[in-house]
Amino acid sequence: MPPLPAYAAVVLAGGRAARMGGQAKPQLDVGGRSMLAAVLAAVADAEQRIVVGPPQPVPAGVVVVREEPPRGGPVAAMRTGLTQVSSEVVALLAGDLPFLTAGLVRSLRERLTGDGVLVVDDTGQDQLLLGVWRTATLRAAVADVSGPTSVRKVLAPLAVRRLHPVVPPGQPPPWTDCDTPAELARARAAAARRVPGRVPPRPAG
Repeated sequence: MPPLPAYAAVVLAGGRAARMGGQAKPQLDVGGRSMLAAVLAAVADAEQRIVVGPPQPVPAGVVVVREEPPRGGPVAAMRTGLTQVSSEVVALLAGDLPFLTAGLVRSLRERLTGDGVLVVDDTGQDQLLLGVWRTATLRAAVADVSGPTSVRKVLAPLAVRRLHPVVPPGQPPPWTDCDTPAELARARAAAARRVPGRVPPRPAG
């Protein structure tokens, strides 16, 4: 198989996290590291790693930019993050995915056809902030959007391939996010009982 093209990663790590008492949600700990650290580790091989949100701790080499306007929502954050991208392929990710893996990101990159590829969870729901895209296509999709707009509406016209990952027993799903205190508690409990040393199989699809 020829080598995969270089890619960038744009991680959306803003929002008010009102249901978390206003805490910086991506910086909350799950399994001994912040959720943002887990996401950034999964894309450690990206040419660029761009975090969109307020100033916050990130590893060396990671760029942090603020969406324009501040607190303008995920589409505004996407548009701002994409201005920093120079590669032709970009992973678009939420900043609160504590169980995201490099293997899943690579599987998405391997399956990139059309405009993009994203993960579908075990309930059949598209995970809109867990995918890999053609940078130019995604940039064009958000270029002329004004006012509050959903990510789903922006991505709806694009040619999207869907990946249904196989989650092995004892492993939490890679699409697990933490929007509420209850979800955070469940993620921490799942991290505590993960099966150590198990190598997940390649996602199907």
